[in-house]
Amino acid sequence: MRTRWRSGLLCTGAALLLVLPCAGLAASGNFAQRPDVRAFIDRMSAEHGFSARALRALFAQARYQPQIVAAMTRPVVSPPKYYEFAPRFLDPARIDAGAEFWRAHVEALDRARRAFGVPPEIVVAILGVESYYGRNTGGYRVLDALATLAFDYPRRAEFFRGELEQFLLLAREQGISPLSPKGSYAGAIGLPQFMPGSIRAYAVDFDHDGRIDLAGDANDAIGSVAHYLARHGWREDQPIMASARIEGEDPDAILRRFDGGIAERRSLAAWTHDGITGFSIPGDLGSEPVGLLLLEGADAPTYWLVFENWYVLRRYNNSRLYASVVGQLARSLRDAVAH
Repeated sequence: MRTRWRSGLLCTGAALLLVLPCAGLAASGNFAQRPDVRAFIDRMSAEHGFSARALRALFAQARYQPQIVAAMTRPVVSPPKYYEFAPRFLDPARIDAGAEFWRAHVEALDRARRAFGVPPEIVVAILGVESYYGRNTGGYRVLDALATLAFDYPRRAEFFRGELEQFLLLAREQGISPLSPKGSYAGAIGLPQFMPGSIRAYAVDFDHDGRIDLAGDANDAIGSVAHYLARHGWREDQPIMASARIEGEDPDAILRRFDGGIAERRSLAAWTHDGITGFSIPGDLGSEPVGLLLLEGADAPTYWLVFENWYVLRRYNNSRLYASVVGQLARSLRDAVAH
């Protein structure tokens, strides 16, 4: 991963303060005065060479966001069904906007395919689901969001403290003020909605301008999504999912295999023996294990065989609904661009 470095940002408080606005340091101090935040600052200083003084000044400017905690703790009455989840991502306006985005960035998308083996429609579909191709990237200061969740959301505090650590390291590496980036209420950034740890691990400077900008540079976003998928096992020219039917003598035996809408991975021969039919699969999958997926329809469920690339999409967002809607949006985008 290539990032933009500025000299003198590693250890001294004066250097770090060069990228921190000094106005308002005497604001509420809500975070800076807390013992748990001070312990975090001490660890960042000891482990990463940050100036404790500079970090105290920074956290004095961080603002608790109660609406973020409310959103994270809002009870879910029941998990959404696919027919409730999918339509807003598969509507004609989003497909048309995605086709337009594809045509505008065809060079970068083709280059990402050559470099990482990920087809353009998959990259565009992920950007379409995550941020509507950059229209909805979030309006919270990332520092506020991560500080709020790291210190006032106990259920996942450890995860968000890790992301706060990654964010401060990222800001230092890129020579930017931690007060500048904006993102989602969970601290995700840019067109692909990468968390800071994913930016540091997987984001790439795809246009080679010396910096990584996932919020303002579509080329970097395209390359970074393709790189992420490749690093998590994307298989070039392999399918994602294929429509199937249950026609065995004992369909209930198959239905009992589902757990949360997905059955375990088995050989294609085993599924066929038990009565899974009606599918068409391009290419040779060899002995690769295959999963069976149920997607709820408004009238009746549909069934799908799902392959390794579907599971790779779940590494991006661990949801069967997410992986499935990305796959279906990708097909719609491919058809729209072809016509």
